[in-house]
Parts: sequence; C-alpha cells; structure tokens
Amino acid sequence: MGKESGLKYSSVNRGFPAGNPIANIFVIIVGALAIGASIVLGFFAFVIVGSFVLIMASIIGLRVWWFKRKMGGQMPPVRKSRSASTGGVIEGEYQVVADDREGE
Repeated sequence: MGKESGLKYSSVNRGFPAGNPIANIFVIIVGALAIGASIVLGFFAFVIVGSFVLIMASIIGLRVWWFKRKMGGQMPPVRKSRSASTGGVIEGEYQVVADDREGE
C-alpha cells in the first residue's frame, strides 16, 4: 500500500510546483525569458568567437603570403622529379669512413 500512495503522490505533483495560478504564470514567464536570454547570448558568443577565428585566420594567411612573397626570390625553384619509389635515381654525395673495428 505504501507504493500505491507513492505513485499517487508523484502523479499529483507532476505539474508546476505552486498551486497558485499567478505563481505558475510567473514561473512560465521567467523560464521563457531565461531561455530567450540564453539563446541571444549564445548567438552573440558564437558571432564573437567566429569573428575572432576569422580575423586570426586572415592575419595568419597574410603573414604566410607575405613570407612566401618575400622569400620567393631567395629560394631555388623545386624541381619536380620522379621519386625513388617509382624507380628514379636518388643523387647524393657520400664519404667513405675508415673501418676501425678489429677482426670483425
């Protein structure tokens, strides 16, 4: 019987906490204002963060472009050649080092 009264009690208090209709209307209005304020603040936070990211990306992009333009005349052009994996020849210099190991 204790479980039945617990179920009945929980189903009665499912609505708004106050039995006063004016308090219920006040709760609805305050809740709607809180939800609206959070949506508006969230939108502005999104716009501010998006603007910051866009400005930083523009600054970094301009710096990279400026650096490439400035260094463009100093760096030799990169030749497009076949790599070693496609059967090409890898060119390079080497130096023979004397073998200091004894009897191995």
